Amino acid sequence: MLYNWELPDWPYFRYRLDTIEPVLYTFATEAGVIDGMLQALPAYVQQEALLEIILLEAIKTSEIEGEFLSRQDLMSSIRNNLGLNEKQEAILDRKAMGVGQLMVDVRKTYKEPLSCEKLWSWHEILMSSYSTINKGVWRKGKEPMQVISGAMGRIKIHFQAPPSDEVNAEMEKFVTWFNETGPNGKGEIYSAPVRAAIAHLYFESIHPFEDGNGRLGRAIAEKALSQTLTKPIMMSLSKTIEADRKAYYKALGDAQQHNEITDWLTYFVNIVLKAQQEARQTIDFTLKKTMFFDRYMKILNERQLKVINRIFEAGLDGFQGGMTAKKYMSIVKTSKATATRDLQTLAEMGILTSFGAGRNVHYELQLK
Repeated sequence: MLYNWELPDWPYFRYRLDTIEPVLYTFATEAGVIDGMLQALPAYVQQEALLEIILLEAIKTSEIEGEFLSRQDLMSSIRNNLGLNEKQEAILDRKAMGVGQLMVDVRKTYKEPLSCEKLWSWHEILMSSYSTINKGVWRKGKEPMQVISGAMGRIKIHFQAPPSDEVNAEMEKFVTWFNETGPNGKGEIYSAPVRAAIAHLYFESIHPFEDGNGRLGRAIAEKALSQTLTKPIMMSLSKTIEADRKAYYKALGDAQQHNEITDWLTYFVNIVLKAQQEARQTIDFTLKKTMFFDRYMKILNERQLKVINRIFEAGLDGFQGGMTAKKYMSIVKTSKATATRDLQTLAEMGILTSFGAGRNVHYELQLK
């Protein structure tokens, strides 16, 4: 089987847009709605929404690659790099430090043309804690770069990238294509989701680094979206992708077998639209969270505030299994009697709603 980069028409991708025009129209409409929502919010709520979305992207782009990083360290890294902390917060997880720094740099530099130097810099930031990876350079060596799955002896090859000695030339072409398809470029692609979809597929097909290609490929998609929309995006692509990784890898693998990519565009454009719709929910959730603490900060005790904050950290999906006296005791290190009393008080105030009875009672947050 030949891969896309081995075909005579590489890298001249062909596609039709007629089947996804309604999705692109809905995307444009949703973008306007989100802009309106944000402009109507106080600046401090906008900032909270931005932090939540960057954090989601940092968490989920890592989870797609099987890495589960400290939420607290990721947020500290993001806040440090955005200049929101008067004093730099200490970060124990060096991987979280790198991912947070990458997320912020992608947003800050979205207007700039792409360059090999920028990609090397991003790779060095992302891989700073990996001692065995050659950082900030294209991959080398004669061993094929393969995307595989399965145990030893039953390995399945999903994709094989161009040989290492071809990477430099391929990446020079990719960078040229990326910049020429940007705003005012001679080959400008006017649809942000379409340009992002092609950029992601193109980069992943070259797979230029030893490791980190997936995370950097998603960062490139974000840069393409932001550049074409002429503003940093307010969405987490990785959150939407991570929800069904199997579909993502299948769509990507299928697209890497030829250069007619209509099916890939259909998949990716729908992912972008879904990510945008989820971002609207995240912004609304952030507003409710901010309003909650504005209302209850001086009313609740320290234990209750800490537990409620942990529930909020679980996001839109909620705290798995609800809040129980046992979980409450574990979070704030208190007695069962105190935990039960605090939870009952929160229920009486209408902040939590109880479900079940006896040992099976649990509580869910009620946002208004």
